[in-house]
Amino acid sequence: MNVLTLIFTINAIFGLLVFQCIPDCSVAFETKVVPNEFIVYFHSKYFAAVRESFIKAKLGSSVSLNIPQLWLKYLNVIVLQITNWEIVPRHNIASQIPSDFDVLRILNANKTDEIIATIKTHPSVKGVAPQQSVRRILSHDLASNQTKTFKRKLEGVLRNRIPNNDRSRNVCSVLHANVLWNLDITGKGVRVAIFDTGLTKNHPHFRNVKERTNWTNEKSLDDRVSHGTFVAGVIASSKECLGFAPDADLYIFKVFTNSNPLALQVSYTSWFLDAFNYAIYKKMNILNLSIGGPDFMDAPFVEKVLELSANNVIMISSAGNDGPLYGTLNNPGDQSDVIGVGGIQFNDKIAKFSSRGMTTWELPLGYGRMGLDIVTYGSQVEGSDVRKGCRRLSGTSVSSPVVAGAAALLISGALHKIDLINPASLKQVLIEGAEMLPHYNMFEQGAGKLNLLKSMQLLLSYKPKISLIPPFLDFTLHYMWPYSSQPLYYGSSVAIANVTILNGIAVTSQIVGSPKWIPDVEQHGQFLQISTRFSPTLWPWTGWMAVYIAVNKEGENFEGVCKGSISVVVESFKLASNDSDIAEVTFPLTIKVTPTPPRNKRILWDQYHSLRYPPRYIPRDDLKVKSDPLDWNADHIHTNFKDMYTHLRNIGYYIDVLRQPFTCFNASHYGALLIVDPEKEFEDAEVVALKENVYKKGLGVVVFADWYNTTVMKKIKFFDENTRQWWTPDTGGANIPALNDLLKPFGIAFGDFVGEGHFKLGDHSMYYASGATIVRFPSNPGDILVGTKLNDQGVSIINSKASTKDAKKDVPIFGLFQTKENSVESNEEIISNPENDLINTLSTDYSTFKNRVLLLRKRDHGIAFAKSIDSRINNEGRIAVYGDSNCLDATHLEKACYWLLITFLDFAINSHKSSLLQNLNRIEEFQKIKGVVPLPLRIASNNIKAQPHTESCEKLDWLSATSARIEQSGEELVTRESQDYEENTLQKLLNDEIARISQIDEYFTGNEVEDSLRISILFMISLSITVLLLFVLFIRRRCTL
Repeated sequence: MNVLTLIFTINAIFGLLVFQCIPDCSVAFETKVVPNEFIVYFHSKYFAAVRESFIKAKLGSSVSLNIPQLWLKYLNVIVLQITNWEIVPRHNIASQIPSDFDVLRILNANKTDEIIATIKTHPSVKGVAPQQSVRRILSHDLASNQTKTFKRKLEGVLRNRIPNNDRSRNVCSVLHANVLWNLDITGKGVRVAIFDTGLTKNHPHFRNVKERTNWTNEKSLDDRVSHGTFVAGVIASSKECLGFAPDADLYIFKVFTNSNPLALQVSYTSWFLDAFNYAIYKKMNILNLSIGGPDFMDAPFVEKVLELSANNVIMISSAGNDGPLYGTLNNPGDQSDVIGVGGIQFNDKIAKFSSRGMTTWELPLGYGRMGLDIVTYGSQVEGSDVRKGCRRLSGTSVSSPVVAGAAALLISGALHKIDLINPASLKQVLIEGAEMLPHYNMFEQGAGKLNLLKSMQLLLSYKPKISLIPPFLDFTLHYMWPYSSQPLYYGSSVAIANVTILNGIAVTSQIVGSPKWIPDVEQHGQFLQISTRFSPTLWPWTGWMAVYIAVNKEGENFEGVCKGSISVVVESFKLASNDSDIAEVTFPLTIKVTPTPPRNKRILWDQYHSLRYPPRYIPRDDLKVKSDPLDWNADHIHTNFKDMYTHLRNIGYYIDVLRQPFTCFNASHYGALLIVDPEKEFEDAEVVALKENVYKKGLGVVVFADWYNTTVMKKIKFFDENTRQWWTPDTGGANIPALNDLLKPFGIAFGDFVGEGHFKLGDHSMYYASGATIVRFPSNPGDILVGTKLNDQGVSIINSKASTKDAKKDVPIFGLFQTKENSVESNEEIISNPENDLINTLSTDYSTFKNRVLLLRKRDHGIAFAKSIDSRINNEGRIAVYGDSNCLDATHLEKACYWLLITFLDFAINSHKSSLLQNLNRIEEFQKIKGVVPLPLRIASNNIKAQPHTESCEKLDWLSATSARIEQSGEELVTRESQDYEENTLQKLLNDEIARISQIDEYFTGNEVEDSLRISILFMISLSITVLLLFVLFIRRRCTL
């Protein structure tokens, strides 16, 4: 070992010790529900007496009536003989103003469904939804493993309260808020609502607390856990740890309890709805909401957020702390009318905890949006403590008030333009002023890092307009991942860009006619074909446009870049008059195209059969992980399977996404179909189609399944606050009965043994998280079946007291099957008499199974089984199956098995059998289990039904190419042509300050680089001298001995 190597080794050890010894605090979440409470929400706002009369009109009086039994029988249709209900009183300030909902408590739970159905029939009732609650606990933990929840939660992670004079972590200084303060822009005149844990009365940091309101069941308005105080401090503290807008009018909404000495915080949907209504009533400008959760189908909450935006309340919300996994954006931050904020560190790197990825609302049939709008500092940020002094906090609940405070400053600097400021226009100036961070893509950083001063410049010169998120699509930029990760080619599945339309002109608008496709012929745009779909109405302030992109036949052999643009005309409707404005916006496209790759490099990912929460209870794939009960990342190659996708792309595979049934793709184009963790049922026609595609078109199939056991499923049920009832999973980690139906023609089936354990395959260390095992497999010459010894995880979950030291079971976990023509015949014999052997049939529904048998016979009739084996045998596909998908899923990945996936693909596509797997083959040993083990049945509560695919496969209407441009409306969309003297002066002063700061930043950036290099050199020299002295002392001592 030379001296330089020794120096770097010492450095590495030193750094490891330092970073492993930093204490931290974690946040744990749990739920506790009050059964039988429902939110009845109305079409309009009414006073309490009117709302109660609507409910009584359907349910009758909540007091027992002295009516003869004969009359009750006659009146049963009206009152349902249910008198045990009550409207829960709300003891808050909103009870004095009209509201659009009531909380109904049903005391007779047996009649809950009938009562709800009856209430919904009232014409003034918009809907009935369950009450929801959230609990949050702060706890100290050196391991700092933050647990997760599937409900809305505060997004902060507690740090230390140690005083520190290092103001580099004061985010106001870093973002140069003092420049605006010096121009007398301090937040004055802006009303900011803070929804959190309250604020202590007469806190010394705040100048302008206009109102404190309590929406909880606690008596105190004070904050006892410091989360709400911290958020308020980041926005408007005027002392010590300064906030952005010290002169803003603060309205404190206490929506979380905090009286518990263990820092347990609770909130309910009804509290939020009341507080939201009051925020609209008080005409708030900005509302900061540092909470989030994955349930974007909580209708009362989501609709109320839309109503806030429609009333010009600008909501700013945290993106979530579920990073670095993709597909983890929280609601409401992922709504297009809300400004969703992610977190970065002070070194401008994305914080690991910051949620990222596309929205999952649109999956599995579409593609997600950019739900993350902007990122800013959220790690170790300084803010106000509960009574006095400062503390530091990390999380996107810190990033959110940074943007909220910055927004308050922006609005106060442009109060003369207040009529032009709305949720869309403010989002426009924030994202257009943001600095794009290098090395991060748009789903990680949104538009980039908040730049307060540049956004101030943009707002001062703002003219109402239409804009798009993202503003363009460019396959050549890393920022545009995943579009940049794979070029398009003729025959590939369409690329989908889900574009958000921001309308800063009016709250309501619509797209006029159809968008226009304008190819750039000089840049090969004629090789592209474009289709669009869009929201019929853009409200409030936003809408969407889905852009479908494909390569036409003329571009089959083209390699290069194709360009063009899509033109969209939007008509905006003015509220003050019947007039409307017409504006055009374009969406430029730069598409990387490559010649159609060979079949053996093309893989088709089955997205169509993936389900996710909400609305269904799809349980976690790894049963060992207790803190994350739901599978809510949508199982997409660009969310939780991103790492697997990247690995496949790096070795040269092209991956297309199947968003339709198996009857809707051309199997001859693909080497393999990749089915991972399917939850949806397979239609009868799909079972037949896959069989034909394997036997007649040579399609390879690779399956990664997951656990399934009905007893375990019943054991892991939970009380869901969305439905106010116990939820039992619709399926296990994967839908094994449906998968067995699909694989029946090949004689392959999985069982209900839930295996778990570490093992080795050659030199590869493996972990079976929670997987199924193989109980049916063909025994043709050359087939491979491999097994290992695993723990019975199902037993340990069903009976928590069961001994964990029981002997492991030796079970088959994966197999490789080379199809043969005669194997179809043998399987036909197996399924030809289902009446005689029900235990061995894979479908648990006899009528469904019989239909499949008839359909198989009908479709197979044309296959020439009697013909001698000819060259068609080379067209027969191969199948590889594995019982656990957790080794591909980044959600709770312990040991990746990408090497095994590559091995499977090589076999399925190229018929190459790994020598390692051949050496591990134990097919003869395991064949004795064939036909003995009964197959798992569908759970009785299963709500996943196979729906016949009556509609034809997706057919897109391609836009005709045009060179015509739509002319901009002659009417000017701004209220005045020139700015007054005051604004021009302000802009000039701001421009001068920005220029000066830029020079200073460049100077310090250069100095920091030099200082960093100088310190590193000095440190290495000092270490070298130390090591040298120790070496000399060692030699001298040996010499003296």
